[in-house]
Amino acid sequence: MSRSSNLTGKLVILAAMLAASAAWAAGADVGQAARQATNWTAIAMFGAFVAGTLWITKWAAAKTKSAADFYTGGGGITGFQNGLAIAGDYMSAASFLGISAAVMASGYDGLIYSIGFLVGWPVITFLMAERLRNLGKFTFADVAGYRFQQGPIRAFAASGTLVVVAFYLIAQMVGAGQLIKLLFGLEYWMAVVIVGALMMIYVLFGGMTATTWVQIIKACLLLAGVTFMAIMVMAQFGFSPEALFAKGVQVKAQIAQNGGKTPEEANAIGLALMGPGGFIKDPISAISFGMALMFGTAGLPHILMRFFTVPDAKEARKSVFWATTWIGYFYVLIFIIGFGAITLVLTNPEYADTAKGVIKGGAGTANMAAVLVAKAVGGDVFYGFISAVAFATILAVVAGLTLSGASAVSHDLYATLIKKGNADSKAELKVSRITTLCLGALAVTLGIVFEKQNIAFMVSLAFAIAASANFPVLFMSVLWKDCTTKGAVIGGFLGLISSVGLTVVSPSVWEVTLGNPKGSAWFPYTSPALFSMAIGFIGIWLFSVLDRSAQAAKERGLFEAQQVRSETGLGASGASGH
Repeated sequence: MSRSSNLTGKLVILAAMLAASAAWAAGADVGQAARQATNWTAIAMFGAFVAGTLWITKWAAAKTKSAADFYTGGGGITGFQNGLAIAGDYMSAASFLGISAAVMASGYDGLIYSIGFLVGWPVITFLMAERLRNLGKFTFADVAGYRFQQGPIRAFAASGTLVVVAFYLIAQMVGAGQLIKLLFGLEYWMAVVIVGALMMIYVLFGGMTATTWVQIIKACLLLAGVTFMAIMVMAQFGFSPEALFAKGVQVKAQIAQNGGKTPEEANAIGLALMGPGGFIKDPISAISFGMALMFGTAGLPHILMRFFTVPDAKEARKSVFWATTWIGYFYVLIFIIGFGAITLVLTNPEYADTAKGVIKGGAGTANMAAVLVAKAVGGDVFYGFISAVAFATILAVVAGLTLSGASAVSHDLYATLIKKGNADSKAELKVSRITTLCLGALAVTLGIVFEKQNIAFMVSLAFAIAASANFPVLFMSVLWKDCTTKGAVIGGFLGLISSVGLTVVSPSVWEVTLGNPKGSAWFPYTSPALFSMAIGFIGIWLFSVLDRSAQAAKERGLFEAQQVRSETGLGASGASGH
C-alpha cells in the first residue's frame, strides 16, 4: 500500500530529526542558566515512547479508511477503554504540571483546580453522556443542531470549538516546550516546534484510533507514575499528611523570612499556605473561576467528541464512570505532589534558589515542579520516566484537541455547510488534514508567545470560554423545548465573544502577557465565566422567546422527537452507521 510505505518513510525521517536534535543538544555549548545538562536516561525513555506511539500511528493509519474511522475510531471502543482514554485526554499538562505548580505556589488554594476540574463530571454523567451518544455522530454540533437550521448552528459550533481548542493548545505547548527544554537542553522555541511536528503526524495519519490508544497508554503510565511519586513523598514523612503539611508551612515561612519579613509575618505567610485566599483574592473571582472549571468540562469539544467513539449509550455512561474514578484518584495525588514540591524541591539547592523559594531557570520553569519531585524521590531513571510520561500527556491531549478542531472545520463547516451533506469521505478527510496542519502552526506560534504563563491558568481560560459558549447552547438545545436556532446562535456567540473579550482585558492577559502597566486591566476579575455564562444563557433565552417565526414553531415541534431519541436511543445507530 503506497500510503503506508509513504508514512513509514516520513516516520523514519522524523525519528532521525529527533535523534539529531538530541545529539545537537548534548554537544551544544550550554551557555544559559535556563538550559540543563542533557539527561540521557530521560531521552532514551522519551525516544522509546515516541517510537512506540509512532508504531501505533502506523497501525492505526492502515485501519483509518473513512471519515467515521478518522473521527470516532469506527465507534468500536469499549466503555472501559474510552473511560481510560477520556482520563488520558483530561489529565493534561495543566493537571499534572500546572496544578502541582499552583499547589507549590499557593498551597490549599491550588485545590480549586482539582475540585473544579473534577466536579464537572457529574454534570456530564447525569445530563450529557447518554444524550450525546444517542443524538450525535462526530461532533457536539450534531447534538446541538439536531432540530435546528444546520448552517447557523454549525458556524457557531465550529467557531466555539476552534477558540476553545486554540486556548487549550497554548497551555499544552507551553508545558511541552518547558519540559523538552529541561530534558534536551534545547532552546524553548525549538522544543515547541518538535512537539508541534510530532502532534501533527499522530493526527494526520492515525486519526481517532491512534489518538485513543496513545491516550490509554499515557493514562496508565501517568497513573502508575503519580502513585509511585505520592507514595515516595509520603514515605519521607512517615505517611503522615500532618507532618507533610507542617513541613510545607515551615519552608514557606523560612522563605518569607529570607525575603526580609519579621518572624511573625513569615509565620503568618507560612500558615496562609493551609487556608484559602492566596490565589483568588475576592469572592466573585472565586465563584467565577469555580463555575468556569465546573461547567467548562461539559463544553470541551475534545471531551464531548469521545462519547461518539463507543457503540451505545450504556457504554457512554460506563465511560464517564471509569473516567471519573481515574481522574478523582489522580487529583488527590496531585495535591500530595504539590506539597512534595514545596518540601523536596524548594529546599534543594540543586533545583531551586532556596533563599527565594523559586525553581532555577527563570519564568515558566515553575511548571516543572512535578518533574523535579520525580527526580528528588526516584533519581535520574524515574525522572526520565516521568519526563517521558509528561511529554506523552501533552502529546495525547494535543492530538485530541487537534482532532476536534479538524473535525469542526471538515465535518461542521465543509461537509455540512459548504457541501450541504454531500461531501465524500476522501474530500472530508483531506480538509481535516489541511486543518490539522494549520492548527499545528497556530499552536506552535501561540506556545512561543505565552511562554511565561502558568499552564493550569491558561487552561482555566479555555474552560471559561467552553462554559460560556458551548455549554449553554448544548444544555438549552437538548433540555429546553422553546430553544430556537436564532436563540442558540445569537446567545452562543454572545457568550463566546464576551468570554474572549473579558479574558483579553483581564489582568492575566492584559497585564501579564501583553505587558501593559499593573492596574490598567479593564476587567478586574480572574475569570470571566460568571458574567459571560450569564450573558450566554440570557441571550439564548431572550432571542428564543422573541422568535415567533414559522421556523421557530417547527423547531419547537421537533423537541418531542428529539427527547425520545435522546433518552431512549430509538433511531440512533452505531457511530459508523448514521
